[in-house]
Amino acid sequence: MVEAFVLIQTEVGRAEVVAKQLAALSGVLSSEYVTGPYDVVIRVGADTLADLQSSVVPTVQQVPGITRTLTCPIANGVQP
Repeated sequence: MVEAFVLIQTEVGRAEVVAKQLAALSGVLSSEYVTGPYDVVIRVGADTLADLQSSVVPTVQQVPGITRTLTCPIANGVQP
């Protein structure tokens, strides 16, 4: 499985609503609204990088209230 973090900026006051909508999408493993330069951080996963790029990320970007996204594929997971 290929996973990535997606850092999301939203319209003012929409972070909580967007985070909840994203949590319900296929391929979204976790969804949190946060403070700082980004409003929502999600972790997404798919079988391949191509699947992640062609289906999961575009679906995320279509959620109303999102103004910008930055996708950061996880290069190497570290186990505790």
